[in-house]
Amino acid sequence: MNIVDLVKQGKFVVCAEVGPPKGVDIKELMETAELMRGKVDALNATDQQSSAMRLGSLAVCHLLKDKGLEPVFQITCRDRNRIALQSDLLSARVLGIENVLCLTGDHVSLGDHPQAKPVFDLDSVSLLQAARQLETGKDMAGKELTGAPKFCLGAVVSPGADPVEPQILKMETKVKAGAEFFQTQAVYEPHKFEEFMKAIAHLKVPVMVGIVLLKSAGMARFMNRNVAGVHVPDNLIEEMEKAPDRARKSIEIAARLITEMKPFCQGVHIMAIGWEKKVPEVLNAAGL
Repeated sequence: MNIVDLVKQGKFVVCAEVGPPKGVDIKELMETAELMRGKVDALNATDQQSSAMRLGSLAVCHLLKDKGLEPVFQITCRDRNRIALQSDLLSARVLGIENVLCLTGDHVSLGDHPQAKPVFDLDSVSLLQAARQLETGKDMAGKELTGAPKFCLGAVVSPGADPVEPQILKMETKVKAGAEFFQTQAVYEPHKFEEFMKAIAHLKVPVMVGIVLLKSAGMARFMNRNVAGVHVPDNLIEEMEKAPDRARKSIEIAARLITEMKPFCQGVHIMAIGWEKKVPEVLNAAGL
């Protein structure tokens, strides 16, 4: 069942990310996915996360689907032109994949192949529009399709951006382009998230708050310096710094944030970044 249908049924939707391996050994990937069975509603397969070359998101989504797990196909505009993007969308639907998260993508200069040529033929908004066009039975060139797909389209937003108004305007544009749900960048300030949710209430779209597990105080400071739209407050950094068991403290903080922000949104999206096996502990601590 797709994410929007789950929300309509009154479900607080829980998603988590799985990172495809850099290679073809999928043993750990599938073991991690299996740990999530019955604990999350869907698993996002990242698409060359941070512009690092890895096994493809579409292949991972197919593997998850074959195991009876609900995938979210992350698709970025960085590496494909409009022909390849439309083709991958059609391929996803033929493989039974309905949830699609449309992203512009990080620049190649951030990844492990900085000499690669970036594409960015489309961006997240025009990719959403392209997917909606496919649903009408025509491609972006206006050519008829033999069978039209149906997607559940998602997009991303950064509630912690300063100023936040451009994010709200972009979110409105994405909704007009076809976005049916949103997953957010990492949020560590519940009061700011509550204000953001009030500001976008008119859009009437499900929002899944993003939680990135903090591994250390150093990681928190790094995100504050380098990740746009993310701010880890000093009190959380201090908690991590003083914790005798950083993993335990990370789980505690994540669970606390989920509990505090759950009343304002329709779901949570957990980005564990290497700590995927700790996600069930987070969900248990948060009462999910």
